[in-house]
Amino acid sequence: MIRAVLIDLSGTLHIENQVIAGAVEALLSLRKIKVAIKFVTNTTKECKRFLHERLTKLGFQLERDEIHSSLGAARSLIIERKLKPLFLLSPEAMEDFEDLVCKDDKPNAVVIGLAPSEFHYEKLNEAFRCLLDGAHLIAIHAGRYYRREDGLALGPGCFIKGLEYSANCKAELVGKPNSGFFKSALGDIKPEEAVMIGDDILDDIKGAIAIGMKGILVKTGKYREGDEHKIETKPAVVANFSEAVQEIIKIIKAGSVH
Repeated sequence: MIRAVLIDLSGTLHIENQVIAGAVEALLSLRKIKVAIKFVTNTTKECKRFLHERLTKLGFQLERDEIHSSLGAARSLIIERKLKPLFLLSPEAMEDFEDLVCKDDKPNAVVIGLAPSEFHYEKLNEAFRCLLDGAHLIAIHAGRYYRREDGLALGPGCFIKGLEYSANCKAELVGKPNSGFFKSALGDIKPEEAVMIGDDILDDIKGAIAIGMKGILVKTGKYREGDEHKIETKPAVVANFSEAVQEIIKIIKAGSVH
């Protein structure tokens, strides 16, 4: 029985300010079923408030606390470990971290997400020097690329790898596909009772399958032909979020009959 559905946002429900066709209506259909819904996102370009406002303006009905973001997971980690970070985050995302900015000149962590405005030589060199001095490298996510309205664009992964290489260190990954991130989104629901819907075969689908969840890969967003063959356990593959919801409804109805 499916008790929870985890849903990726960018590339699955929308691409920047464009709704993927049928996604708003499909979410309403899913809400009529007795399942828990969480929106799990690696988006680090904007804080949770900004993201929630964007989605509601696009027509999606969701509560702010239904969004389980890697930014939130990173904030919890920073507080728990009492870190003093240097942030490589976009200005729109920094709202969630304003009270955690390092006040002195000796950060003991470098926290990096998707931050196009920060990926320049001076800022990356500052991060590099912090790492050489012993700071811990924390990757909110290490996505290879993502879909924008004008096409595919580089994610933070290549910059994280560059810092790892130059500073001879290893980043700690916070968001998808980290197993702890998925488990915290599920709460007390068992992974085998949950489904992940997403457009990223590695971060969304492989990560979810690795802990025992079912995976549904949508052919929108960053999907490229043949992505499903990049992992050993093949997920269900559908055209879009609407078809993914239809598949879930079929599974639940079949289970209720038995």
